[in-house]
Amino acid sequence: MIYLDNAATTSVRPEALQAAWPLLTNEFGNPSSTHELGGRASNALDGARERVAHWLGARGSEIIFTSGGTESDNLGIIGLALANPRGKHLVSAKSEHEAVLAAIEYLERIHAFEVTWLDLDEVGSILGGVNGLRSALRPDTTLVTLMVGNNEIGTLHPINALATAAREVGALFHTDAVQAVGWVDLNVKTLGVDALSISGHKFGAPKGSGALYVRGRTKAEPIIHGGGQENGLRSGTENVAWAVALATALELLPDSESESRRVATLRDSFILQVMEAAPNALPTGHPTERLASIASFCFVGVSGEAVLLQLEERGIICSSGSACAAGKDEPSHVLLAIGVEPEVAQSAVRFSFSHETTEEELQTAVVALSESLAALLG
Repeated sequence: MIYLDNAATTSVRPEALQAAWPLLTNEFGNPSSTHELGGRASNALDGARERVAHWLGARGSEIIFTSGGTESDNLGIIGLALANPRGKHLVSAKSEHEAVLAAIEYLERIHAFEVTWLDLDEVGSILGGVNGLRSALRPDTTLVTLMVGNNEIGTLHPINALATAAREVGALFHTDAVQAVGWVDLNVKTLGVDALSISGHKFGAPKGSGALYVRGRTKAEPIIHGGGQENGLRSGTENVAWAVALATALELLPDSESESRRVATLRDSFILQVMEAAPNALPTGHPTERLASIASFCFVGVSGEAVLLQLEERGIICSSGSACAAGKDEPSHVLLAIGVEPEVAQSAVRFSFSHETTEEELQTAVVALSESLAALLG
């Protein structure tokens, strides 16, 4: 089997599991307990928090551990919007992850927020760039939320410039960085964001682990209430083992700049080979400003799901887009947002790579794709 669905989830690093294991067995204490066992758990949690903070260029007090990207996005968007009542206006784009779209919809429906949706061009970039955002900002804009890199088509947004534009009018800026970990420099000082979401299972930590960065004294309203853990922002007994695993997986990642260059070379070669092997292939996403880990196509005239089944029969595992939308009949909301016709969007297939993906694997995938399309097109 050749696994090319790493944007959906990655395999767990053995080192991350090894680091977590003592906290699931002998060191099982509740970090809120005052006895010695609880104290050791608390120390392990504090250590993991500092390690994650160091990786992001933040302070330990700015890191909240969560159950993953969805919770981090919800707390980062709903929490900041409700705690900073500068106004009830939000700015985002309809190419965002479902977790972001659903959090915004909640603020619209329950709290009467108004949303301005930025227009996108055919490769997923904001129409007009930073000026496109500036034209959407208002005196009552409370929060802008835009992802670092798109989970379906890979297009990158210039987060530092966009966050700077938001800051010019006093608005806060949240970014979903779930797909960008390990591929983009996510130093929060460089990015200039107020909040940033990550999810452990996208980079070798277990499912159910995640973190949210919230800058300094930025206020946030908790969305889970109880004992006031995580500095009052995320109640519930902390999952110390998964926090340690997440910190360990982060530290094992290679340098994002050099690794992105290396994998982008493989990705670009793969895209060219697919285009040669499949005349009906339509690449999606920005040709250069994109995550190194994602190559996505529409195969005009065939069903994307049919292509996936053919590829799986040949030992190639990939997807038609976001794993959160798998099994739905509707075409990708991301592709619709960038102007792809619904019937074409139904033919989408996404290949997503890890740091271990090899040139030989991608060459094998191209052959399997060619055979799959030949079987479908007759």
